[in-house]
Amino acid sequence: MNDNVYKSVELTGSSEVSQEDAVRKAVAEAAKTIKNMRWFQVTGTRGHIENNEIAHWQVSIKVGFTLES
Repeated sequence: MNDNVYKSVELTGSSEVSQEDAVRKAVAEAAKTIKNMRWFQVTGTRGHIENNEIAHWQVSIKVGFTLES
């Protein structure tokens, strides 16, 4: 295993489907501008309720990526 230095950013993904889908959407969007992503950590989960039902999942994550040398 190589010694690496990581930087992390916080993101929040949203989905009408599931928590997992919210995370996947956040990672997919981050991939458009962040190179070398290596890990994610869920830091919070919340949701939006409409008419007594879950309308949206909102999942906050930290995404870690290696810095280029």
